[in-house]
Amino acid sequence: MTGAQTRSEHVFDATTEAFEKDVIEASLQTPILVDLWAEWCGPCKSLGPILEKLAGEYSGAFRLAKIDVDAEQQLAAMFGVRSIPTVVLISGGQVVDGFAGALPEGQIREFLTRHGIQPADGAEPAAEAEAKPAETPEEAINRLQQAIAADPDRAELKLDLALALMRAGQVEPAQAELDALPANLATDARAVRLRSQLELARALAGAPSLEALRSRVQADEADWEARDLLGVRLLIEGEAAAGLDQFIDILKRQRDWQDGQAKKRLLAAFATIDDAQLVGTYRRKMASLLF
Repeated sequence: MTGAQTRSEHVFDATTEAFEKDVIEASLQTPILVDLWAEWCGPCKSLGPILEKLAGEYSGAFRLAKIDVDAEQQLAAMFGVRSIPTVVLISGGQVVDGFAGALPEGQIREFLTRHGIQPADGAEPAAEAEAKPAETPEEAINRLQQAIAADPDRAELKLDLALALMRAGQVEPAQAELDALPANLATDARAVRLRSQLELARALAGAPSLEALRSRVQADEADWEARDLLGVRLLIEGEAAAGLDQFIDILKRQRDWQDGQAKKRLLAAFATIDDAQLVGTYRRKMASLLF
């Protein structure tokens, strides 16, 4: 195959040859949900129709790329697929999240909502989904722990558990699950992203409040520790550009502080920020100061 085959307006078959254009480049404009499946996979047959239904209902809020792992083995290898179905969300040219297994519709809606993907205006959610409240991080942890107990050989569930623990603010348990992942999953895009998130979250253990850090920086512009922690706090609280500015300022004025920690913070932040344009802007700023 040489290009994407369109199943409907919002669903298409992705191929190795056209993946860069049809998925990576297209995700700069619209999030792409990638469904890795196979004809022989029973759970895929229950998940696939749900994803296709949601793609129609969300009417362009995301597009669904279907990848038959038997026909597109190179793509399956690229994603490090160990079991199917596997679903990956690509936005801004980057893998931002994903899940393994056939989740129920309500949990898939919650997954989409978590990444700012909402049904098109005027679309009425299914009554079943309306009746089912979104899964809390604690409920996700409980569900995944039960799934792991029932099937301990499914290592991808342990990555899902690490992500759920992070969302619940349980930094150390999340790190423990991440450290215990097998080598093939330790380099998964979601694991790499989580490792950066944990690194930033751990820096705030026992740190002063946002206002206290602002006051310290106002009192002493060369308080590099306060600037560093202020940058992390701003990132965690959703003020990405303001947080990155703190690290850039340290890099500009005290490049070697703490063995180049500002550069390390920037690289960790880039791995956690979904805004590709913002990341590109600050990558160029960093490069201009380093080279």
